Amino acid sequence: MTSRTPGPGSVALITGGTGGFGRALAATLRERDVTAVLADLDGERNRQVAADLGCPFVVLDVTDRAANAAVVAQVEAEHGRLDAAYLNAGISAAKSDDALDVDEFMRVVQIDLFGVVYGVEAARPAIKRAGGGAIVVTASLAGLSPMATDPGYSVAKGGAIAFVRSMAPRLAAEGTTISAVCPGFADTAIIDRIRHEFTAAGFPVLTAQEVADALVMAWAEGEPGAAYVVQPGVGTVNYRFKGVPAARTAAGEPAAVPEALRPPEMR
Repeated sequence: MTSRTPGPGSVALITGGTGGFGRALAATLRERDVTAVLADLDGERNRQVAADLGCPFVVLDVTDRAANAAVVAQVEAEHGRLDAAYLNAGISAAKSDDALDVDEFMRVVQIDLFGVVYGVEAARPAIKRAGGGAIVVTASLAGLSPMATDPGYSVAKGGAIAFVRSMAPRLAAEGTTISAVCPGFADTAIIDRIRHEFTAAGFPVLTAQEVADALVMAWAEGEPGAAYVVQPGVGTVNYRFKGVPAARTAAGEPAAVPEALRPPEMR
């Protein structure tokens, strides 16, 4: 068993671990005899969810940079290693009217984007010490196709995908694969306020288990920098980004990016 294969002896950290995706993911990893450590805000309900799943629980506010590092250190101290980090914590805006609530916008970005940045910073050295592994970010289809009803969520998830793609080469050089999973609308609490709209329209939503299966796949088989779209009736698809127009020289020839700016695998 290697650190790239979820199985006995592996240790995974799941932020937002007691939410819908986190619970389904933890149960799926437990079936593979992975130690799944659930990180979430402190509270009786969250601790009980972890206990019911048979998973260790750690308190974490993902917007606290130092707390992310402390939790990773705690996981290493208590379980000996960290093979995978699932940066899964996320919220959406509470309302969707035409007004832009900048305070709410910033709160969503702090959790959904900077929670990912801090999580990667914290988990990276621990996973490297374990011999390599995976960091999997729960992004969203909204990061690829922004939602007019929630600009904060769209910006945060789009930023998280860009961050994953940007960090992928340097992490790959350390034996760690970072990728993003981008579900469409799913049956979790995040859609509770608009659930009736899906029901009325007969629009299918993903189950938490479908997303959990994609998250496990991303650990076992993920490509560096990949964004995996998950949609009802479609399954999991590796999204292919369209390249931007290349610069051209005065002679009209394609201009090569300076070597110092290329990712390691292109040098």
